[in-house]
Amino acid sequence: MSGQWVYKGFSVLFIVFCFELGIFLLVYPWTFHWQVNSIPSIIPPLLRFWNSDYLRGAVSGLGILNVWVAILEVFRFRRVSGPEE
Repeated sequence: MSGQWVYKGFSVLFIVFCFELGIFLLVYPWTFHWQVNSIPSIIPPLLRFWNSDYLRGAVSGLGILNVWVAILEVFRFRRVSGPEE
């Protein structure tokens, strides 16, 4: 019985983590903070690549992928857990 609750708890945490990470990766590259962080200042030639729309789109694509995984996990969680007896 307790093993089932641990499994459900980890599943819910995984779903929430994937969803939050996905939303962050989807939105953050298009904010002002993306341009002013310290990563491109370490290697100045990277600044042009860092601010390109292609990199921002790729990071946002990873965000969409994470949100998709969270949605799939919600349906899998509902199917596996089902009604308790």
